[in-house]
Amino acid sequence: MTPLFLTFEGPEGAGKSTQLRRLAVRLEAAGVAHTVTREPGGTGLGTRVREVLLDPALDMDPLPEFLLYSASRAQLVREVLRPALSRGEVVLCDRYADSSLAYQGAGRGLESGLLRAVTAEVTGGLTPDLTVLLDLDPALGLHRAAQRGQPDRLEQADLAFHERVRRGFLDLARHEPERFLVLDAARGEAELSEAIWQAVGERLAQGRQPTAS
Repeated sequence: MTPLFLTFEGPEGAGKSTQLRRLAVRLEAAGVAHTVTREPGGTGLGTRVREVLLDPALDMDPLPEFLLYSASRAQLVREVLRPALSRGEVVLCDRYADSSLAYQGAGRGLESGLLRAVTAEVTGGLTPDLTVLLDLDPALGLHRAAQRGQPDRLEQADLAFHERVRRGFLDLARHEPERFLVLDAARGEAELSEAIWQAVGERLAQGRQPTAS
């Protein structure tokens, strides 16, 4: 099996985690070896970092925020992502480096050159084969997120911040259309799941094709 690295991105409340879980169920049913992870998180270090980053009681400047995400990302790449890919698995990751470019870059205003340089160093250049971007109006997304319970530190940011984040994601997708699958997250869960499964199925089929001699 050819390894495949898939990431799920989008603003708050877009349904990334739901669609990732649905895809994992379909991969399981199809007998496709896969690993599910998230960031920040996915490792012991990442879980601790996640608690700090999402703590609504903490005030944090943009640079240390980004560096904490980067520390978690470096550990995830070394401990989870590269080993799974080396085993030929499909890796499903709930957020990855594009989130830093959208949140700490477009959202917080950190310079993109710095973000990209640090990200390249901590990931060793590991880039997703396919990124599912679930796009949603931030006001609707925050309303959805609020229904889950107490907002975390990022969800508490003002609407203008989340609008910048959304534009950041869409800008990334415009610059790399071959990598991004942009879907309207206001569509029904089942409809979104089918669109994602079709795109992933095409990538898996490409990976199974023999190399021409």
